[in-house]
Amino acid sequence: MIDKLGFILALAREHHFGRAAESCGVTQPTLSAGLKQLEEQMGVLLVNRGSRFQGFTPEGERVLEWARRIVSDTRTMREEINALRHGLTGRLRIAAIPTALAMVAALTTPYRERHPNVQFTIWSRTSIQILDLLDNLEIDAGITYLGNEPVGRVNTVPLYRERYRLLTSSDAPLGNRDTVTWAEVADVPLCLLTPDMQNRRIIDGLLKSAGKESKPTLESDSMILLFAHVRTGRWASVMPAKLAETLGLTIPIRAIPITDPEAVQTIGLVVPAREPMMPITSALVVEAKRIAPQLDAV
Repeated sequence: MIDKLGFILALAREHHFGRAAESCGVTQPTLSAGLKQLEEQMGVLLVNRGSRFQGFTPEGERVLEWARRIVSDTRTMREEINALRHGLTGRLRIAAIPTALAMVAALTTPYRERHPNVQFTIWSRTSIQILDLLDNLEIDAGITYLGNEPVGRVNTVPLYRERYRLLTSSDAPLGNRDTVTWAEVADVPLCLLTPDMQNRRIIDGLLKSAGKESKPTLESDSMILLFAHVRTGRWASVMPAKLAETLGLTIPIRAIPITDPEAVQTIGLVVPAREPMMPITSALVVEAKRIAPQLDAV
C-alpha cells in the first residue's frame, strides 16, 4: 500500500506517467498497474487517463492528501526509531529563496556541530516552488518570506528581517548619497531578479507605490550574476542588506539604504504542519529558534 501511495505522490510531482515511474525506480507498466490496483481497492477512479496524465479526479485529490499524510508519517516513524538507536542521521533537504541562500550557513553550521552525522542538500528555489516541494515531501524545510504572500499550511519560525539597499558604483548616479528613495531608484539602470521571484514582486510593488514602473535593463534568477553586473559600474541593483554584507562589498561598490518608505520583510523557516515531526526536521526547528535572535541582530 505504501509503495502505491508513493506512486500517487510521484504522479502529483511529475505530472507524467513515465517520469513518475522513473522517479520511483519502476517501469511505467508497473506504476500503471499499481495505480489501477489502488483504484480497485478504493472502488473509485483516481486518475484521469488519456494519452497522457490529465490530472486527478476529486476522489484522487483526497487520496493524494491522505497519501502525503500516510507516507510522511511512515517516514517519520522510521526516522524516529533509527534516531533512538543511532542518533540523528540521514539527509536534511532544504530549499531557500535566492536572497536568503547566503544566510543558510548560519543555520546549517551550528546544526551540524550538534548533529555531525546529518548531511545536507540545499536548493535555490522560488517561494512558490518551496511550498510545492514541501507539499510533495520533496524537501524537509524551506527558508522564504513569511508575511508578503500566503505560505499555506506550514509551521514557521521567523529568522530575520530583510531590509533593502541600492548597490551601485560610488561614481555612478546616486553613488555618493547616504540614502535614496524608491522613486530615485527607478531612474537608474537596474538589474533585478526575474518576475517569478517574490523578491522581484516586492521591489516592483515598492516602485509602484512610489509612482514608478519597474523597468530593469537586465533580469536573472542568480544573485551572483546580478552582483557581477553591478561590479562593472554600469548597472545598479536592489539587494537585501544582509546579502550585500555577505557578498563583501569592496570599493567602489556601495550599499545605500533605501528609504521613503523603509521596507521590511520577514524571512523565516517553514516546515510541514504535521505532527509528529521528523526528528531531523524537529532538530532544525530547535536550532532555528535558538539562533534567530542573534541572526536578526546582525
